[in-house]
Amino acid sequence: MKVRIGIALGGYADAGGFTAAVDRLEEMGVDSLWVQEMVFGPQVEPFIGMAHALSRTRHLKVGTGVAVLPGRHPVLVAKQLASLAALAPGRVLPVFGLKPARADELAMFPVPGPRGAVFDESLELVRLLLREENVSFTGQYFTVDGASVGPPPVKPLDIWTGGSAPGAFRRAGRLADGWLGSFLTPPESRAAREAIQAAAAEAGREVETDHFGISLAVATDGIPDQLAAAVRQRRPAADPADLIAAGWADARRMLEEYVAAGLSKFVIRPAAVSPAPAALDDFLGRFAEELMPLQN
Repeated sequence: MKVRIGIALGGYADAGGFTAAVDRLEEMGVDSLWVQEMVFGPQVEPFIGMAHALSRTRHLKVGTGVAVLPGRHPVLVAKQLASLAALAPGRVLPVFGLKPARADELAMFPVPGPRGAVFDESLELVRLLLREENVSFTGQYFTVDGASVGPPPVKPLDIWTGGSAPGAFRRAGRLADGWLGSFLTPPESRAAREAIQAAAAEAGREVETDHFGISLAVATDGIPDQLAAAVRQRRPAADPADLIAAGWADARRMLEEYVAAGLSKFVIRPAAVSPAPAALDDFLGRFAEELMPLQN
């Protein structure tokens, strides 16, 4: 399996820090940048961020980690992805989730029905529009007649999903080309991969073995209280120290355990909620020194 390790910027993702980081990542030869969904705050919006980063670079791949799909019209999402794929072939990595990480942002993504059902239908329509010249589709929530968002990408665009619940694993197996998890231990990630593969087999399809990954926060100065609280809210019975790397040596250990569990794609992000801009160079430098050599 090809082990690839990318970066999400977390609190560095405001406009000024984002542009500087994009340029630095391209210079360093980092595999990928992942733009997180965060409405309330200075962070760059995922689709705007992808377009900006792709326009400034020639090698860096850019993805969403993880963008909310239900609440965005699937035809417009497909049009955005088709445009990005045409402008930067082979460098667009969309990952979609059911809802935002912050509960107070849920109202920003209104849906016409149950969120899970809308997600499934949206993803089905997006995939059709990216693979066929003209699409007629009649669903419960969306209907199009002879719709086209342009020529399908020359290299088919893989669409991944996120999520850490059993329903998310079933959805990834039935509908997605890959899975990007978070806040799961290596043994839990192995179980997730196996559940996704079982769901794919039941649906008569296959998710490629190197299309499983996880997002991992690295704490360089202790786990921030705000992040620990977020982990406990999402995983009440879990110890945050089992889900967040306590420094670079711990990150290396955890990545090796994730690889042994069958994962090969990783998104590393700073655990600090609002890191000082001066710390960006240090974080990226240590990332290059400690983790990039683990790629093959």
